Amino acid sequence: MAELGKIREYIKNSRKEMIELQTLLTSIPAIAPESGGEGEYDKAQALIEWLKKNGFTDIQVLNAKDERAKNGVRPNIIVTIPGESDDYALWIMAHMDVVPPGDLSAWNSDPYKVIEKDGKLIGRGVEDNQQGLVSAVFAALALMKNGAKPSHTVKLVFMADEECGSTYGMHYLIKEHRDLFRKQDLYLIPDGGDPKGETIEVAEKNLVWIRFHTIGLQSHGSLPNKGHNAALAASDLMLRINDLENVYNKQDNLFDPPYSTFQPTMRLANVSSINIIPGDDISCCDCRIIPEYDVDEILKEVRKRCDIVEKKYSVKIEFETRQKEQSPATPVTAPIVQKLSKVLKEVHGVTARTIGIGGGTVGAILRCIGCDAAIWSSLDEVCHSPNEYCVIDYMIRDSETMAALMLD
Repeated sequence: MAELGKIREYIKNSRKEMIELQTLLTSIPAIAPESGGEGEYDKAQALIEWLKKNGFTDIQVLNAKDERAKNGVRPNIIVTIPGESDDYALWIMAHMDVVPPGDLSAWNSDPYKVIEKDGKLIGRGVEDNQQGLVSAVFAALALMKNGAKPSHTVKLVFMADEECGSTYGMHYLIKEHRDLFRKQDLYLIPDGGDPKGETIEVAEKNLVWIRFHTIGLQSHGSLPNKGHNAALAASDLMLRINDLENVYNKQDNLFDPPYSTFQPTMRLANVSSINIIPGDDISCCDCRIIPEYDVDEILKEVRKRCDIVEKKYSVKIEFETRQKEQSPATPVTAPIVQKLSKVLKEVHGVTARTIGIGGGTVGAILRCIGCDAAIWSSLDEVCHSPNEYCVIDYMIRDSETMAALMLD
């Protein structure tokens, strides 16, 4: 990889242009309809225009229909850079959507206007997941501008809907365009990591989001005996669900924390006055379960605990899974893990190690169809937080790593 030196130099000299692309992308909110936004359409159009202007020619847009979104679609972009060989392809996948900024008073600046300060870019989406997106784009651009051809076909994918379950993103692509994804291909997802860029995520906890609807009977606060307190029953249920941590308590040190978690989270408003016994309650739990356990078996136990609470409080409890993901691990011997580890050592002197995470990524979706995926990046992990930031040097360093992977 003698040409890697000049390509790395090109990337380092592209600092200003990388910041400009981050600034452009941040200025266009791409928020899901579930979170009060219009989706990714405007951001995708701006990105496509930028890509064409900078010499990318093979750009495919796969639109998932969503009547709630602008123009009724959620765009997914695939950029192809031909390589010397196509016996396998290197895919680098990032998502365009972002979460809402949350409490604006917690921000020190406008979330949608990039601020450069102390070697960082501050703004919503700059780390999650625009850093990975921009790093990938400039890795490919560096090869193109220096007349270098990737050793194998490169596919850059910029997806919709990652923050709300990937129904219109990766799940859509797998369902409607399954033939695109070959098992022999290498899949890199720069959407998680650590400041040194030394951890490669190869496994995820099984993920289950549960929404519980407890139906009782409303009454006056002074006459609880006339009603069936849905809030009381739901509170008892939440403690029983949390207690599953003591039942499914095996540990796997690949993960942090190394055990399964069953945590009560969102609870919707029920009554409008303190002196009303609620007859209706909606509460939710976020469950992150080590792969040792089968999700369906756990859901049977959840139903049993609902039955106990129903009988105790004379209520009815319905529940549904709002998200349910379970996937096999990527073997540590998989080519993407081995090649990435090799490049990190050669280019940056970093000794990589494999880990598992509790969070969910599109890597789990790919693993479910037999495609080995690695999640890796250099991050401070400030995604979703106020004053989210991207370390500029991390973005450049990751771009160099991706360029080396393309050449390897």
